Parts: sequence; C-alpha cells; structure tokens
Amino acid sequence: MSRRTLKLGAVLLGVGGPGQHNTWLDPEIPSNASVDIGWYIARAKEAEAAKFDLVFIVDSQFITENSPHHYLSRLEPLTLLSAVATHTQHIGLVGTLTTSYNEPFNLARRLYSLDHISGGRAGWNVVTSGDAGTAGNYSRDEHYDYTTRYGRALEHIRVAQGLWDSYEADAFPRDRDARVFFDPSKQHTLDHKGEHFSVVGPLNLERSPQGQPVIFQAGDSEEGRDLGASVAEVIFTHAPTLERAKAFRTELRERAAAKGRNPDEVLILPGISLVIADTDEAARAKEDAKLGGKSFERALKELGRPFGWHDFTQYDLDAPFPDVAELGQRSFRTQADGITKLAKDNGYTLRQVVEHLSAAASSPFVGSPQTVADTIQHWFEEGGFDGINVTVNAPSEFALFTEQVLPILRERGVVRDEYDATTLRGNLGLPIPENRHTAARTQTPTEQQAEQQADEPAPTAALVP
Repeated sequence: MSRRTLKLGAVLLGVGGPGQHNTWLDPEIPSNASVDIGWYIARAKEAEAAKFDLVFIVDSQFITENSPHHYLSRLEPLTLLSAVATHTQHIGLVGTLTTSYNEPFNLARRLYSLDHISGGRAGWNVVTSGDAGTAGNYSRDEHYDYTTRYGRALEHIRVAQGLWDSYEADAFPRDRDARVFFDPSKQHTLDHKGEHFSVVGPLNLERSPQGQPVIFQAGDSEEGRDLGASVAEVIFTHAPTLERAKAFRTELRERAAAKGRNPDEVLILPGISLVIADTDEAARAKEDAKLGGKSFERALKELGRPFGWHDFTQYDLDAPFPDVAELGQRSFRTQADGITKLAKDNGYTLRQVVEHLSAAASSPFVGSPQTVADTIQHWFEEGGFDGINVTVNAPSEFALFTEQVLPILRERGVVRDEYDATTLRGNLGLPIPENRHTAARTQTPTEQQAEQQADEPAPTAALVP
C-alpha cells in the first residue's frame, strides 16, 4: 500500500474574497485580476510547478454592492477552467456549480466537456446556493428551503453520474477498415424520473479518461454533512482547531462507512490561511497587521450575507445583537445560526460580534517556514485532514509556501515529489468509477438489483434530522 501523502489545493481569489478588504490594493495583484485569464493561467502554472493536485474556483450568482471585491466581477468557472486546461497538463480543475439553478443534463455535459478538454482533470464542487437572492435571477420568488435544496442536490448528482455512464469505454471502436464508428449496444439511455428531475439521456459525450469528474462538496449543516457522506469524494471545510478538524474528519468518515462507502475514498481538505515570514515573531506581526487593517465598515456589511444580505448598518452598534436568526433559514443557515449563538451565549453587541469575527480569523498556520511545515505535518499525521486548500492572491506570498515550506514537507515524505498520474482521480488516489452498464454484464441478477437500489436517490425526508 502506498504511503498517504498530503493533497494540495489552490483557491484562486483574484482581488480578494470575504474578509480580504485591502487585497486589491496590493500592487503585485492586477486590479482586474478576477477577470484576467492571464492571471489565472499564471497562478495555475505556478501551482502545477509546485505539484499541487488542483486549483479551485469558488462561485455564486447573486451579488450586492457590499459583496467582496472578487465576487463583484469574476469569470464563470467552467469557461475559466477550460482556458486554464489548455495551458496545463497535470493539475486538477475544480469549479463550483449549483444544483439549485442548473439542469442535470446541461451541467453534466458542460462539466464532462471540461473533463475531455483537460484529459480527465475536472472536478465539480457541488453547492446548493446559499445566497437566497439567487432565486430572483432564475425566475423564482423565493429560494428553495433546505430540505428541497439538498433533496434536489442528491438527485441532481445521481442523474449526472448516470449520464456520465451513457457510453461504455469501448463504445467507439472507430475502425475504418471495418467501417464501424461505434457500437450501439454500448450506448445507454438513462430514463430517469424522480421527484425533481426527468431526464431521458443519453449524454452525447463518450467516456472520459477518469470515467467521471471528481465530486467535491462543502456543507456544514446536518443536510450538508449527509450529502457529503453520501456522494462526495473530497469535502471542503474550515477547521479553526486541530480538535475540531479531527472530529469533523472522523464524523464524515463514519457517516460514509455507514452508507456502505470506503471512508478512505472520502478526502477532507479544509481551507487554511497561511502567514509566513523569516521568524515566528515576524509572521505574527504580519498577521496582526493584516487583521488590524480590515475595514470595520466592510466587515459590518459583509455580516449580512449569511442572513440573506440583511442590512446591519441600520442598527445601533452598541445595542444587543438584533434578533434576525430567521433571515438565515433560506440562506447560509448554519453560519447564521452560529453567529446568533455566539452573540447570545456571550451577550455581545453588534459591534462586539463584528470585532470578534474579525479577530477570529487568526490562523494556527502562522510562523517561519519550519513552524508552518511542522504545524501542517502535525495536523495531517494526527488525522486533522487529508489535504489543504491554500488561498492564492499575491504571487510572492504563494511562493513563500511553495519555495520554503513545501521543500521541508517533501523532504519528510509528507508531500509527493512528482505527479502520480495525468488525471485528477489518479493524483488524489481515488478509483475510477466502473461504468454501471459494463459492470452489469458480469453481475448476477441479485447483484444488479442491489446496485440499482444503491443508485436510487434517497427520499428527501431522509436528508432531514
């Protein structure tokens, strides 16, 4: 059995995501980085040179004037990643796509096109859309509730996976001598009729080198964790302490095992914030300057996002935190509930909540290259995660990690020296899913029945505690 190695993801955030209020002022970052394809290609090539497993593109489809700078003007993920694919050879390309505001056939086709363009390096970060305002951009008066969002998501993924099995691997012999282009017996319709979708198929794309795009997912609610345990192969999260990281990874692996899945095929990759300098003291001072440089006014406005972009500027900052928890029920509910609980448990005013959340951004991965490498290795070996997602803005800051921290981890065998494969699955150590129709040819009737039952979407009610 090969040695377990740390997986590496790079989150490309251009001019700055949530909490990065002054990132765009850095002269090293083009002021239009979030729409500059050259910037993305350059960062992806740097990550590939450092043997990263993937680059990750976040996305949402609703903004306000208070949205983070990167969110205000950014490229659509699959268009962006298709361009990056033609300038890279090994690195995985993961894009965020919503199940709430996409049809399975269209999404499956677009994503599978990226998988073919890249030679098998596509990944799908499944989201159900937390921004409730997205409904208004898709002819809906109201965003789906949590039960519907996650029931729809599970069925959406199952339909996409079924469409990716439309052709068996040897469906296209393209034998000119025999004048045989394809074998019709290896083409399969889906004929799906479910609670949320009805899709006939087949998908008009042959099997890709990695069989199916890798399924990524992030969601900390009960419904989100259940969805991740059911179908995700890589789970994004955030863990402020090693204890919480270990608890999350243990829980998701146990949930996956309870669903009949191999827990070793469910990788946990939290996003981490890196602050690196020559000494620990210099790194802490560097982080303090970053945190202290945040705009209170922007932080106050960004606080509204989990609550459906509620306007918190209308309240007295030194009065008790307003009772607005219900506004998050169709938005980022788990985050909104967490903020509400923080305020209630501590008796915080609105000002104190904003200040606390800004200060809470302090990272455990701060210090000299040696210290940061030690911390990453410790968390990894203690079972805190299987890999990390590193935010990329300024190239020089990213280089501190790739040129000073990674060599230490490579020397210790924590990170591999070279790519193991040309596909995203191969580099993540994930198996290629067997085409269900090919598998059925060798299965007994009993095995086929069990396989069909396993592929059926769970009832929506099963996703709710």
